[in-house]
Amino acid sequence: MKTILYILQKEFIQVFRDKAMLPIIFVIPAIQLLILSYTATFEIKNVRFVTVDQDKTMLSKQLVNKFSGSSFFEYKGNTASYEEAKQMLFKDKVDQIVVIEPHFERRLNTENKASVQVVTNAINGNAASLMGAYATAIIMDFNREILVEQFPLQYSGLPIKTKPVFWFNPELNYITYMVPGILVLLVTIIGMFLSGMNLVKEKEMGTIEQINVTPIKKYQFIAGKLIPFWVIAMIDLGIGLLLAWFVFKIPIVGSIYLVLFVASVYLFVILSFGLFISTLANTMQQSMFIAWFFLVIFILMSGLFTPVESMPHWARVLNYINPVAYFIKINRMIMLKGSVFSDFTREFWILVVYGIGMLALSINRYKKTT
Repeated sequence: MKTILYILQKEFIQVFRDKAMLPIIFVIPAIQLLILSYTATFEIKNVRFVTVDQDKTMLSKQLVNKFSGSSFFEYKGNTASYEEAKQMLFKDKVDQIVVIEPHFERRLNTENKASVQVVTNAINGNAASLMGAYATAIIMDFNREILVEQFPLQYSGLPIKTKPVFWFNPELNYITYMVPGILVLLVTIIGMFLSGMNLVKEKEMGTIEQINVTPIKKYQFIAGKLIPFWVIAMIDLGIGLLLAWFVFKIPIVGSIYLVLFVASVYLFVILSFGLFISTLANTMQQSMFIAWFFLVIFILMSGLFTPVESMPHWARVLNYINPVAYFIKINRMIMLKGSVFSDFTREFWILVVYGIGMLALSINRYKKTT
């Protein structure tokens, strides 16, 4: 035990001696959380649109006002022709064109039907589908108002009324959804990179040979390498949780102690994974490339941005070996739903087995000569 404490002392001295690393370890993750939580969103706002109002009647203006009055749309004016509007779309000055046909009001009054064309920039398919849905919802609401106005008796009260109730995120705030996942992302990056580069740094400096000929046992050396970064990552998580509570007003419904407990196990997995990478690499550059390769895959498939259920079958199967996906799911369950341990027992024990397996691989890969 005393040997491990000496190694821990050495590692902490090395970390805190490097003044340039301290902001990277403690300050940058907090800045990233503040920035990413506001910017990493699939919400669509300020959709720039122009109209091609070929009717120019009171009713067509009411429809335009419905669009411009929405918080999701930003009105860029009416164009004289459809060609002019198309040029604005090509030059990326607008995202949508709302084309109101000639005789729009007259057709509605005489034929009870008229058409509105909505042209959307669909380079980003996901954004285009949302913009199209927003536009359709506005037009449907406009339709309902016309029906109520023209046929007040028939439409004085709709037979079915929907009363939506949103649990766990009643304001549908995307930041509330993203922050627990971004917290996992940041501690993952810190843990994997620090543990992945630490052993490689010893190789590059040539001190690994000196350590190898000492009577220090394998488990003592590895424990001394992992524990400092486990402590640092837990501190980063604590800072992130404070920011989530005080800055983003995230309602941490569940037990904060349960979050920290699961995080401690998860970091054991990530640090073991990083250590395994360091046994494969001979230089810090190699270590960073290997770590980044796995991180990109883990993060994109974790459900941080898109639901795992929406992924192809092979991707969902591959996600069984993605530790990031498990902790993001657990963290959101605890923080937003108030879940207890029994709600995610399966995911937790998978992380435990994963960590033991990665640590065993790391110990097996680390060759120590005495």
